[in-house]
Amino acid sequence: MSQHDFSIANQTASNARADINNALQALATNNSGNSAPSTTYANMWWFENDTNRLKIRNEANNAWINVAYLDGTEWSVLDNTKVKTTSGTQTGLLGDQTTGTWQTGTGTTESLVSPAKVKAAIQNIAPNGSYSSSSRTAEFSNGFQLRWGTISSTSDQDQSFTFSGTGSSAFTTGCFIVNVAGEGRTVSVSRTGFVFNRENDYDGTFVLQYMAFGH
Repeated sequence: MSQHDFSIANQTASNARADINNALQALATNNSGNSAPSTTYANMWWFENDTNRLKIRNEANNAWINVAYLDGTEWSVLDNTKVKTTSGTQTGLLGDQTTGTWQTGTGTTESLVSPAKVKAAIQNIAPNGSYSSSSRTAEFSNGFQLRWGTISSTSDQDQSFTFSGTGSSAFTTGCFIVNVAGEGRTVSVSRTGFVFNRENDYDGTFVLQYMAFGH
């Protein structure tokens, strides 16, 4: 631990030599001490022993800037350290951002993110909805919806199916496409439902699977 005012006063040769040695030791130890040096200069280094933080004096010589954390065994980058180009433009952040920032997904600053926040962001964007055994709806954060289910019928004529019941309702804007599987075909589509038909004449009960996508 050594600090100095870096001003060598007029004095005897031996005292001047000791004063110079003390100044050099202060430089060698980055002005280490529990308290800031009493005399400061712009761009001056200071290692604060009790907090293990390496600091540098700002250009105005009126405040200290935290640079790194040194615990005696390794150098650690401080949280929320900005990454900038040589011209001073910020391109990244060595730190985390709020969960809301990740869920919104519109930020452009590169930064660290915890696995928990990655999961939260995925869950926020991923589909979610209420389900029933015969009709299911998946709602996306952008307003789009995916619906699927089964249809049982005994007729081979055109029949109407309405998006209603548990887990399903009419699309707000419109239904873009409906795919019917199980030897069935879609005749027409609307935001409230669709008309379908079995492709071949058939007597008895048949089951079709459908999938509808809309907004």
